Amino acid sequence: MSRLKRSNVIFSWLSVLVFASASAPVTAQEWPTKPLKIIVPFSAGGSLDGTTRLVAQRLSERLQQQVLVENVTGAGGSIGFQRAIQSAPDGYTFFMAGDSPLNPNAPPSGPYYTFDVLKDLQPVVLVNTAPMVLVTNPSMPVKNLSELVALAKRNPGKFSYASSGIGTLPHLGTEMIKQAAGFHMVHIPYRGGGQIANDVAGKQVDLGMLIAASATPFIQAKTLKPLAVTGSKRLALLPDVPTVAETPGMENFSVVSWAGLYAPAKTSAATIKRLNHEVDEILKSEAVRETLARAGALPGGGPPAAFSSFIEQDRIKMGKILQVTPLRD
Repeated sequence: MSRLKRSNVIFSWLSVLVFASASAPVTAQEWPTKPLKIIVPFSAGGSLDGTTRLVAQRLSERLQQQVLVENVTGAGGSIGFQRAIQSAPDGYTFFMAGDSPLNPNAPPSGPYYTFDVLKDLQPVVLVNTAPMVLVTNPSMPVKNLSELVALAKRNPGKFSYASSGIGTLPHLGTEMIKQAAGFHMVHIPYRGGGQIANDVAGKQVDLGMLIAASATPFIQAKTLKPLAVTGSKRLALLPDVPTVAETPGMENFSVVSWAGLYAPAKTSAATIKRLNHEVDEILKSEAVRETLARAGALPGGGPPAAFSSFIEQDRIKMGKILQVTPLRD
């Protein structure tokens, strides 16, 4: 073979190898090769946004790639959700969302009614859980949930509770307590939870269920009285406040808000596995755990299958209360 022909053959083989390398899918070890983006369906400054930025900062350090947070707001979060499910499953766009908007039992007018997170997205990892706090005004003549139940039973229909809207976690969680304890209380749905703490403190409404981070400043100022937290364990933020489960007859009660990370459907299994591992390690960090604790939240973690199972169990729990609490617009 002449030197020229030999050179042409070598060049041809090199061309094939280069083309094959360029067109081959990126492996889990090589990923990521460019910045990532996490879509948040609500505005900057909220609790979900803060959690996302906490994870994004540390994820960027671990992956040695920039991780951007994009707030895609509007229509109660549905615009962000739509953006996420329409994103390419290339391993560079992800979605952080909480519990209530992903509830398939939400009323038909709700923003997420046409979406199913387990079909339209792939769960990656449960990021955190956040128990709620049941609060009342300081002049209410009760010291704990048991006394509230007894008072409400003696005065059926006299007292009221506020929620951040029909079908939200505070609505369904309070209804679960009512059903378990067997008392009646009037539901007053608000358009969002921002005003509830002030109205409970001001006695416009008797009871409210708030996230711990929102309730704690009012509790510390003694303008709200905490009766119970809704998780299975007491909160480090409010160590003296008992759980609902410590109330006789409610031993298995647990209702928590939560947030999780998702990928577009058909994202590669290798990418899902790698991202799950990285976030799981982040959630084991003492600094991250302390930051979450100060916000009244607990770290999540675990494999994608565990997160999917968590979502399913949460749906079953909420579905049961909806059987006796029909949602109305």
